[in-house]
Amino acid sequence: MLVLFLLRQNPVQSAAAELFGVSQATVSRRWTVLLPVVEKALARHVPDPVGASAGRVVLVDGTLVPTWDWASEGTTMFSGKHRDTGFNLQVAATLTGDLLAVSSPVPGSRHDMHAWRRSHFPKAFAEREGIG
Repeated sequence: MLVLFLLRQNPVQSAAAELFGVSQATVSRRWTVLLPVVEKALARHVPDPVGASAGRVVLVDGTLVPTWDWASEGTTMFSGKHRDTGFNLQVAATLTGDLLAVSSPVPGSRHDMHAWRRSHFPKAFAEREGIG
């Protein structure tokens, strides 16, 4: 339940620890051990974006997912456009808001076009008409 709560709500570990009556260290250990198990169980239920989007209009946009300002990363995580630190993700969805796919994260300092090219989206949606 703890790991599912962390995945669904994305709280800080100390808040989850308080809610579940355990230490933050216990939350961290459970997360480390159980997250790969949950990912493996869910992997077979992830739809193929090409099949899921057949006959539908697909919207793709980049977004910055804020993170802490990690000094060890220098300026690689800093987005000048957003004036914040984080990861750049590309998100594909339908006009009705159904999520089709999310790209792997790239450092926030990289432009949306770089994140698009590094994602699997160009290949997945190659047969579609597009506008930018």
